[in-house]
Amino acid sequence: MEVQTTAKKIGGSIGIIIPKIVIKTERISAEDTIKLKIEKVDSLEFLWGMNKDIKKLTNKIMKEIDEGEDD
Repeated sequence: MEVQTTAKKIGGSIGIIIPKIVIKTERISAEDTIKLKIEKVDSLEFLWGMNKDIKKLTNKIMKEIDEGEDD
C-alpha cells in the first residue's frame, strides 16, 4: 500500500505518522516490524513570493517587449 504523509520533529528525531486506514488495512500493531520505502516529494513552495521585488507593472513590461526595448 502506498501512502503520503509528513515527517514531524519528535525530540531529537524525525518521525512519521502512519494513517489509521493503513494500520487497519495492513493490520499493524505497536511492536510489528514493518518495511518502508522512503521517497521525498519535491515541493515548489520556495517559488512563492520570489518575484515580489519586481517594481514594473506587467503591462509596461509587455509594452517594452513589443517595442523591442531592453530595460
